[in-house]
Amino acid sequence: MTTTLRTAITDADYEAWRAVRIAVLPYERCPTVAEMRELDRPGRLTLLAEIDGTVVGSGLADRSGDGQRASLMPRVHPDHRRRGVGTEILRALAEHGLAQGYDMAGTNVDDEGSQLFAERFGFKEANREVEQVRPIGDEPWPAKPTEYEIVSVAERPELWTAAYHQVAVPTIPDMDHTSALQVSLSDWEKEWIDDPAAMFVAVAGDEVIGVAGLKLDSDRPERAEVGYTAVRREWRGKSVASTLKRTSMAWAADHGITEIYTWTQRGNESMRRLNEHLGFTYGIVSLTMRAPLPLPPS
Repeated sequence: MTTTLRTAITDADYEAWRAVRIAVLPYERCPTVAEMRELDRPGRLTLLAEIDGTVVGSGLADRSGDGQRASLMPRVHPDHRRRGVGTEILRALAEHGLAQGYDMAGTNVDDEGSQLFAERFGFKEANREVEQVRPIGDEPWPAKPTEYEIVSVAERPELWTAAYHQVAVPTIPDMDHTSALQVSLSDWEKEWIDDPAAMFVAVAGDEVIGVAGLKLDSDRPERAEVGYTAVRREWRGKSVASTLKRTSMAWAADHGITEIYTWTQRGNESMRRLNEHLGFTYGIVSLTMRAPLPLPPS
């Protein structure tokens, strides 16, 4: 049995990559082919693993969110595991990361088997996130606040750029990462918003003071991921975040969504408590793991 690795090129290749990703992580939103095309950039590698012409695995190597490591994402379809495919994908991704000049790699695992696999190659836990899930039922729209207004980005598209400068830049460093995420305006406009109608901003005068919303899932339209939620420091403690989230929950109810979910980093207790207050319960724990490059022999 020989595993063949090749770069995804065509739309059919990207659909095959997505099929593996969805089979491995059915509980997470998967980027569409169009989104994957838009995310293509120098240094990003998207792989397919085949056996006898059948796609059995996929891989992605990219820069980490803080730009300091190679982010490696090897995936093997559940029907084709324990054949060495994951090892071949991981090593190819690691070699690519090393060629890009990185001396550290990061990956995420959501189950014990994947954790043990990563540990074989020197990966150790660096952080963890917990999934919080909320069923959507009959969700009332929140009362209109008096000190600010809530509008969708679809209503005022120009506010998303303003939100980057006025909310994202000052609040992203507050996220519980060992190194602050490096998010450019281009990243913000490509990766941090899906449907402008499902993303909301809080505006006081001519200033954006908070953002929250949903990232829709074309593969599972009944489910949506909570987008970036943040409020400027001077506006915290004034129910801005809860009003934004309640607005997005009411929008979800009106658009046939029956469940929303979010991932919250270890250390972000205030957001976890807010989510608990809004009725979220706990789900999967995801570990962020890191290892030096090159990887050791298996």
